Amino acid sequence: MAYGHTADDFSVSLPKKDIDIFDFPTLLVMLSLIAIGLISIYSATYDAEMSKFFTKQLVFTGVGALGLVVAMFMPTHWLKLSTPVLYGISLLFLVAVLIFGHTINGQKCWLSIGGFQFQPSEFAKLTTLLMLGRFLEGKGVNIKSIRDLGIMAGIVFLPMFLVLAEKDTGTSSVFMAMLMGTLLWGGADLFMLYILACLPFVGVSGMYAELQQIRYPMFAILAVVSAGAIAFRRNIVITAVTIVMFIGIGFSTGVVFNHLPAHSQGRIRTLFEPEKFPRDEGYHVIQSMMAVGSGGLTGKGFLHGTQTQLRYIPEQWTDFIFCVPGEEFGFIGSVTVLGLLGFLILRIERIARVVKSEFESTIAFGLAAVLLYHTIVNIGMAIGVFPIMGIPLPFLSSGGTALIVNMTAIGMLLNFYRVKQKAGKI
Repeated sequence: MAYGHTADDFSVSLPKKDIDIFDFPTLLVMLSLIAIGLISIYSATYDAEMSKFFTKQLVFTGVGALGLVVAMFMPTHWLKLSTPVLYGISLLFLVAVLIFGHTINGQKCWLSIGGFQFQPSEFAKLTTLLMLGRFLEGKGVNIKSIRDLGIMAGIVFLPMFLVLAEKDTGTSSVFMAMLMGTLLWGGADLFMLYILACLPFVGVSGMYAELQQIRYPMFAILAVVSAGAIAFRRNIVITAVTIVMFIGIGFSTGVVFNHLPAHSQGRIRTLFEPEKFPRDEGYHVIQSMMAVGSGGLTGKGFLHGTQTQLRYIPEQWTDFIFCVPGEEFGFIGSVTVLGLLGFLILRIERIARVVKSEFESTIAFGLAAVLLYHTIVNIGMAIGVFPIMGIPLPFLSSGGTALIVNMTAIGMLLNFYRVKQKAGKI
C-alpha cells in the first residue's frame, strides 16, 4: 500500500534509556492543558453558584486518568481485535441518541445513563479512527483505488451522517477533518485532497455572496481554485468536471443557506457581520473578541477578568473557554495555550512516525489531525474568524465525554510508544 511516509520513517532513532520507555513530554503537556482548563473553568464559574461545572470536570479528569492508564497498558492486539465491536457499539449509541436523546440548545446529542450525560459522538470519533486504522492495515489495501477509498469514506460517513442528523454540524465536520488527515497520511492522491480542501472555501464564498448580494468575491475564489485544479495537469475531462463542480457548489450554497434552520443561518451571519447582531447571534462573538483583546500583554489577573467575572460570555466554560486565559493572562496566556497545544500535536505526529504498525500510525496521525482541527476552529470562533460550531477546545473546555475520550486516546498513543521502545527496535 502506498503511504505518505516511507519504511525509513519507522526507524527514527530515539533515546534508549529505561526512563524513555514512557513518553513523558506528551503526558506532561496533556496534564498542563488539563490544569489550565480546570483553572479557567474555576474562574469562569467563580462566585456564580456554578461551581458544579468545576467539580464535575475534576471528577471527569479522574475518570479520564483511569481510561488513560487502562489504554496505556492494554495489549495492542486486544485493541485491534475489539475495534469492529467498539465501532458497532458507537453506531448503536448514535442511533439511540436519535431515539432517546436529550435536546440541548437545538441539538439532540446526549444520552442520560444513570444520571450521567454522555455524548456518543465523542466516542464515535475515536472508534471511527480505530476502524480506519484497522482497515488501512489490511493486506492488499490500496488507498488510491476507488474501492478502498469508498470503504474508507463509508467508515467515516456512516457515523458522520448520524451525528449530522442530531443537528450537530460542528462535530460532524470533525469526521471530515479526520478523513482528510488519514488520507493525507496514507498517501492519497493530492488532486483529490486539493478538491476536498477547496470545497469549504467555495461554499463559504457562495454564502457570503448570497448574504451581501455581491458576486465578485465568489468569482475570485472560483478563479483561484480553478487555476489550482488546472495546475495539477490532469486529464482535461477530469479538470473540467472539477471546475464545473466548484462553480455548481459556489452558486448552489446560497440556495442551501436559505433552507438552513434559523439558528444555523444566524451562526453563519455572525462570521461575516457580528456587529450587525450585537444582541442576537453576534453577541457571543463580540463579547469573546472583547475578552481576548482586552487582556493585553499580561492580562487582568486571575479572577479579575471583566468579561469573565461579569458573565458577559454565556457558557464560557465550554466552547469559549479560550477567552478566560486570554483575558486574565493576556497575550502570554493565549500563546502558552497555543504553544502547549501545538507541542502536543507535534509530539503525536512524531509518535505516528515511529510506532511499529500502520494501525498505530494511522490512529496517531488521525488524532493529531482531529486535535489540530479542534484547536483551529475553537480559537477561530473565539476571535471571530470561524462561525460558532460548538467544537470544544481539547483538554480545556468543560465536557466529560470529550475529556475522557481524549485522555484515553492519549493513553493509547503512550501505549504504542512504550511498546515500541520496549521492543528496542528504534
